[in-house]
Amino acid sequence: MNYHNYYPVDIVNGPGTRVTLFVSGCVHQCKGCYNQSTWRLDAGHSFTQAMEDQVINDLNDTRIKRRGLSLSGGDPLHPQNVAAVLQLVKRVRRECAGKDIWLWTGYLLSELTAEQQQIADIIDVMVDGKYEQAQRNPSLVWKGSENQIIHYFKIDN
Repeated sequence: MNYHNYYPVDIVNGPGTRVTLFVSGCVHQCKGCYNQSTWRLDAGHSFTQAMEDQVINDLNDTRIKRRGLSLSGGDPLHPQNVAAVLQLVKRVRRECAGKDIWLWTGYLLSELTAEQQQIADIIDVMVDGKYEQAQRNPSLVWKGSENQIIHYFKIDN
């Protein structure tokens, strides 16, 4: 898997202060997407073991109270990203007590493959659905268009 951007301190992509990883690769390529540079699977940098360790270390760094991990892109549920994302979210669950995990995807919850569903079963919140430029609404919180749905699996917000 490749990642396009990494923010060890982020207050935009989910509630509270977060660690945010923008992965590379997206099959949806929505018209009006604000992050087109993440569409190619080979864009950005290789997501190495050292980078995974950095994510875990940043989540556990007590100098900044971080609420959790945000995964965006591109699309974290792109078939070629699933194995690395699954490994990462499992590790966050094991090693980062009390941290929530948010994920944005163009896939609908009802469309997920068995492999993608494994990730959904671990995370706390998933924002699903393609960005629809005709349904854009800048007043929405945590999503860009009216058709997208925020699924709260494990936390109340």
